[in-house]
Amino acid sequence: MSKILNWGILSSAKIARKQVVPALQQSKLLKVTAIASRSADKAQAAADELGIDNAYASYEQLLADPDIDVIYNPLPNHLHVPLTIAALQAGKHVLCEKPLALTADEAEQIIAASNLSGKLVEEAFMVRSNPQWQWLRQQIRNKSIGELRAIQGAFSYFNNDVNNIRNQPDIGGGGIYDIGCYLINTSRFITSEEPCRIAAVLDNDPLMKTDRLASAIMVFPSGVQMTWLCSTQLVPYQRVSFLGTSGRMEVQIPFNAPNDRENLVLIDDGTDLSGAKLQRQTFPVSDQYLLQAENFCTAINQGTLQHNPLEDSIANMRVIDAVFKAAQTGQWVDL
Repeated sequence: MSKILNWGILSSAKIARKQVVPALQQSKLLKVTAIASRSADKAQAAADELGIDNAYASYEQLLADPDIDVIYNPLPNHLHVPLTIAALQAGKHVLCEKPLALTADEAEQIIAASNLSGKLVEEAFMVRSNPQWQWLRQQIRNKSIGELRAIQGAFSYFNNDVNNIRNQPDIGGGGIYDIGCYLINTSRFITSEEPCRIAAVLDNDPLMKTDRLASAIMVFPSGVQMTWLCSTQLVPYQRVSFLGTSGRMEVQIPFNAPNDRENLVLIDDGTDLSGAKLQRQTFPVSDQYLLQAENFCTAINQGTLQHNPLEDSIANMRVIDAVFKAAQTGQWVDL
């Protein structure tokens, strides 16, 4: 019988309070037993809000709790590596928010720490647990739209608050780390390939110095071309389209998939450009954060394959490194 795993939340970050913890609390495979903040008041307020038994006034106190099996790390990007390693050294498994690190070399430190501790780490790309992405991957493999030739994606929101952590370059702010990583990750997931050539262009905010608009082209060994853009200062929008030799598929809400209504993928064979022949593939209501956590619990308890293993996260970071290099040099970068 699988053990019910006790989870500790490393920070009272908004994503933890509003999305991840409420999802975790629906699971029968785990129990959220503690939350930590650098402020005792913030920790207690979050614990009261979420109905969590234990509130710790420091991250170190949470990591020292012997009853905690798994740590969820939603800290600012520059703290992902050091606090994940600290959790591993304390004997905890870790679900860490994306991006796992700020460079691939930095992320390699987590593999070493994970191997030494014998504990699992997973980067929180919750989309890989979503049924719509699992279904899409199988459809592409089955050539339901013929040979896949191109992928087009966009992900944007508007946030020009200089005090927001997403707009602070010294702690890993900017659009590529925050949302461009999803476009990279899902294209690699669907193609089951690593891009071999990348070109990119960035526009940095003149005041905040973070990338506010990025566009990239990624070429895969099979010949598939992925073009994408992400922005922190555009109208909120997200779509991903897959174009094949006999049809296309479009994910309506690919990343922030709702947990209160069906997810939707549109399918078109191209015979009517007005969209009259569009078909709708719907997926039952589900919570991708809950599915992600339960998949991770099962991997811990039963040794099943992770949806986003560490080696895959290192590969994703290599692509992110290459995007920055391509933009800086103005040249194609070969991987």
